[in-house]
Amino acid sequence: MTRALIIIDVQNDFTEGGALAVEGGAAVAGAISALLAAHPHSYEHIFASRDWHDAEGGNNGHFAVDAEPDFVDTWPVHCVADTAGAEYHPALVMPESTVHIRKGQGQPGYSIFDGVDDAGTKFGELLIAAGVTDVDLVGLATDYCVRASGLDALAHGQHVRVFTNLVAGVAPGSSEQALAELAHAGAVLATSELAAQA
Repeated sequence: MTRALIIIDVQNDFTEGGALAVEGGAAVAGAISALLAAHPHSYEHIFASRDWHDAEGGNNGHFAVDAEPDFVDTWPVHCVADTAGAEYHPALVMPESTVHIRKGQGQPGYSIFDGVDDAGTKFGELLIAAGVTDVDLVGLATDYCVRASGLDALAHGQHVRVFTNLVAGVAPGSSEQALAELAHAGAVLATSELAAQA
């Protein structure tokens, strides 16, 4: 069994003060860093995703252009490549070995499986190459990119644990629904105390 930690979109635009701020996002960033500091040997692989949207155009309908965003399928401009909003939150401290995944390059890109590493290799291919069988999922936002990434990980054949104390969502109701959907699909809902058992 090879376990990986997957950190979803802990970026400035998704935390307090950002273009699409999630309440509790900064606290999640700090708590993930604390987890990594407390359990430096629990994970053979760590992957971190970021929205990395194109500055020009609507990213295939993801950005609201010439209309108000509906906050379901269309959104305000956020996480544009090479801007401060697209950078990781400063409280998120990751080891140098972390593999960084960029997603949403011209597309909506909710799931980490939509992304690629710096060499252009798809995330799912990276998991296979590393022999990863089990993943722990943390990050932002519970009801969107965490949900999509978890469902895709299950479809990819991974055993998935979602650390519910290390995620934060856009809204309480949709976040609870997303966690229920993940559990129904086969994910284990747990807390980061289980990281010691990785």
